[in-house]
Amino acid sequence: MAVTSRASSLRQIGVGLVLPAMVVALWQTVATLGWVNPQVLPSPLAVAEKWIAYLLPLQPYEAAGGSWLSWAVSGELITDSLSSLYRVVVGFLIGGGLALPLGLAMGMSNRVYDWFNVLVQMVRPIPPIAYIPLSMLWFGLGNPPAVFLIALGAFFPVLMNTIAGVRQVDGIYIRAARNLGASGFTMFTRVILPAAVPYILSGVRIGIGTAFIVVIVAEMVAVNNGLGFRILEAREYFWSDKIIAGMITIGLIGLAIDVGMNKLNNYLLRWHRGLEN
Repeated sequence: MAVTSRASSLRQIGVGLVLPAMVVALWQTVATLGWVNPQVLPSPLAVAEKWIAYLLPLQPYEAAGGSWLSWAVSGELITDSLSSLYRVVVGFLIGGGLALPLGLAMGMSNRVYDWFNVLVQMVRPIPPIAYIPLSMLWFGLGNPPAVFLIALGAFFPVLMNTIAGVRQVDGIYIRAARNLGASGFTMFTRVILPAAVPYILSGVRIGIGTAFIVVIVAEMVAVNNGLGFRILEAREYFWSDKIIAGMITIGLIGLAIDVGMNKLNNYLLRWHRGLEN
C-alpha cells in the first residue's frame, strides 16, 4: 500500500514537471535564437547562473570570521528568504490568531454575527496594499508595517472560512448531540469544531498564500531586505536575470508552503476522508 502510494506520488510529480520543462525549453530556444533582447528577457541559463550567485556568500570563507555554517548561509538569497518567511509567519500568526476566535464566535452566535458583519464586509474588500501609506504613517519603516499588512491579508480568508465552516455544520449532528445530552462545551469541541476543521484549514491555506503575496509588496516599500526589496533593487539597476531569479525563488517557496499545507490537511483530515486506520 505504501509502495503504491509512493509510486503514485512520484508519477504525479513527474506529470506536474512536464509543462514547466516545456516552458523552460521554449524560453531557452527563444533566447538562444535571439528573438528577444537578453536584457529584457535573459535565458534560463543566465537566470540559473545569477540564482546561484545570489545563493552563494558574497565573501570568501575565512576561519577567523566565524563558523563555516554561518558563512555558508550568509548569501543574499538565504538571508532574504528567511527575512520574508519570518514576516509571513509572524503576520499570519497575528492575523489568523485574531480571525479564528472571531470567526468561531460569529459562526456560532447570531448576535455576534450581527454586531460584526457590517464592519467586516465593509473592510474586507479593501486590499492590504491600500493600507501601505497608513501603515508607514502608523508604524514607520521596518518590520512592523510589513507584519501589519501581512496580518490584514491573512485575517479575512481565515475569518470567512471559519464562519462558513461553523454555519455549514449539518443540523443532524447538532440535534443528535443535544438528544444525547451534550453540554454546550462538548457540542463545540466534539461536534461543531471538528465539522468546521476542513473549512478552517482551507482558510489557513488561502491565508498563507495571501500573506506571501502581501509580504513581497510590503518589502518593496517598507523594509530594506527580503525578496521583495531585492527584486525592486534589481529593477533599479535593470538586472533582469536577478529579478527573475527572485521571482522563481518566491514561486519555489510558495510551492513548498502549499505542498506542506496540503500534507498537513491530509494528515489532520484522515477521519474526514475515511483514511484513518
